[in-house]
Amino acid sequence: MKKLIVSLSLALVCCSSFAWGGDYVIGDGDGLSIAVWGSPELSVDIVVRPDGKITLPAVGDVEASGLTPAELGKALTKVLGKYVKTPIVTVTVAGITNNRIYISGGGVPPRVISLQGRTSLFKLLCSLEGIGNADLMRAYIMRGGDKIEVDFHDLFDNGNLAADIDLKAEDILFLPTNELNKVYVVGAVNTPQYIIYRDGLRILDAILESGGFTKFAKESAVLILRKSGDDRQSIKINMDQLMKEGKWNQNLELKRGDYVIVKEGMF
Repeated sequence: MKKLIVSLSLALVCCSSFAWGGDYVIGDGDGLSIAVWGSPELSVDIVVRPDGKITLPAVGDVEASGLTPAELGKALTKVLGKYVKTPIVTVTVAGITNNRIYISGGGVPPRVISLQGRTSLFKLLCSLEGIGNADLMRAYIMRGGDKIEVDFHDLFDNGNLAADIDLKAEDILFLPTNELNKVYVVGAVNTPQYIIYRDGLRILDAILESGGFTKFAKESAVLILRKSGDDRQSIKINMDQLMKEGKWNQNLELKRGDYVIVKEGMF
């Protein structure tokens, strides 16, 4: 093959048709446009194979997955140096399929999401249907085998955007179900139900959110059943003293998994 002698120094130009910086990592299925200045026979548009490699004319297989465009350009420059004197290589990411993240844990339906550009964790959480069923206090991200500690609850529920981070390709988001955060209100209330625990939730809040007492409720005999290790603790609350006498020490703060039981009185 005819060698091209170019007196210019090496230049690596890396760009993308998407809004990604030079740190984008090429993955299987990505479309690449590789141009060698002055050597059109070596310039190709190519898709990264499932084995992570690309095949170039006269060069053969070259590993592409796991490299940034700049790193791939450097590798191609070294290989093409056997055929072209001081080659100038341009690597363009023309089609991104590698920008996938994975969601599991049961809090929201599991799925694989292909992002079209940079996306932060907060923006992604805003887009997830049913996010209210996820326990954000136990959620986390796995990245490259490492657990990334991010306070999902502080970010999404408290609006602390300083806790936000950019997501990366192949991130795995674990969003556990809110099942352990339920507080159950049963017995003589108008709407027996469960309430998702929140910071500062007290027994009066739970009863009012459950429609208040029925006319048969024995307000002086309300029980909180609370799991304590392998046992359950029973706490008696006199809501009559709370509401009629203003004894706010009866307005106990609830915990995750509590059962609030309102007994019926005899008339």
